[in-house]
Amino acid sequence: MKILVLGAGKMGSFFLDLLSFTHETAVFEKDPKRLRFTYNTLRFTEHEEIKAFQPELVINAATVKYTIPAFQEVLPLLPQSCIISDIASVKTGLKEYYESTGFRYVSTHPMFGPTFANLNKLSEENAIIITEGDYMGQCFFRDLYSRLGLNIFEYTFREHDETMAYSLSIPFVSSFVFSAIMKHIDAPGTTFKRHEKIAQGVLSEDDFLLQEILFNPHSAGQVERILAEMTDLLDIIKEKDAGRMKGYLEKIRGNIRRGK
Repeated sequence: MKILVLGAGKMGSFFLDLLSFTHETAVFEKDPKRLRFTYNTLRFTEHEEIKAFQPELVINAATVKYTIPAFQEVLPLLPQSCIISDIASVKTGLKEYYESTGFRYVSTHPMFGPTFANLNKLSEENAIIITEGDYMGQCFFRDLYSRLGLNIFEYTFREHDETMAYSLSIPFVSSFVFSAIMKHIDAPGTTFKRHEKIAQGVLSEDDFLLQEILFNPHSAGQVERILAEMTDLLDIIKEKDAGRMKGYLEKIRGNIRRGK
């Protein structure tokens, strides 16, 4: 299959490395410096190169802010038979956009971003395939993710964003708050160092990605839940209420047990 990847960032490069030995691949990237370490793939910087390539599948690996603009730029260059796809972590507005294009489409979310994932042990990582879209496109990604050993889940566009608001915005906001109040200490404890490492990883992500995850329409409700819990915990601490603290610890330990 002839596959065009849009963007030679972390995830774009990952897909190129993954697909270039079994498919005819090309990457379109406006910044030539990002193409220095791509190999076994065609490297495009001009629109005419895309038109001549005639891809059968496009994987849009641009950052969330530029997902739709990247599509808008290349769609006039694609054959109508081409399947277009994204791997965006926030899907808001994508369903409506896809349906307006007239192209077959598939949307997925590999949840093993290069920041934390062990790419040699992806059996511990997850991927989401959106159930709305082209069946054959879904089959391609289901086969690809299965061969990687990923745990595959299927959601609608709306269900995906609701799930991401819970699974991403809560740890992201927690890391933000930790980072906002932290200060350097000469002898940090083990727990502090672990939290610091997580925060460093989160904050190494692209600013637009962090912004779009928190601007997910469903994220505000999750942040409000955090505020409510913090208010409850602060009240327990101020009152030095041992009974309520015991009950609170039992509740959160129960949550952790159920999450395993």
